[in-house]
Amino acid sequence: MTTHVRQFPAVSPDPGVTRQVLADAPDLMVVSFRFEEGAQGALHSHPHVQSTYVESGRFRFTLSGEDFEVGPGDSFVIPSGAEHGCTCLEPGQLVDCFTPRRDDFL
Repeated sequence: MTTHVRQFPAVSPDPGVTRQVLADAPDLMVVSFRFEEGAQGALHSHPHVQSTYVESGRFRFTLSGEDFEVGPGDSFVIPSGAEHGCTCLEPGQLVDCFTPRRDDFL
């Protein structure tokens, strides 16, 4: 019997941030990010389309030069190549999906 469940290690890419890949395939990747209050996801861009779901906490995002706040249950899409980043206002978790897979996270 083949198992389709894989385990991925949690890593800390930035102070106060923990990233863990939850699932991946060549065309899709699901990733959990846990943030401590005040932790930041630095401004960056990548060729992947990204959807972000706020599982818990509160965040201020910058997307293509515009700022907005999100909280539990909110979700949005980040287009390919768009510069984005966030600051955690209240500790929480984001669940991101990327297409195609972020090979740099493996």
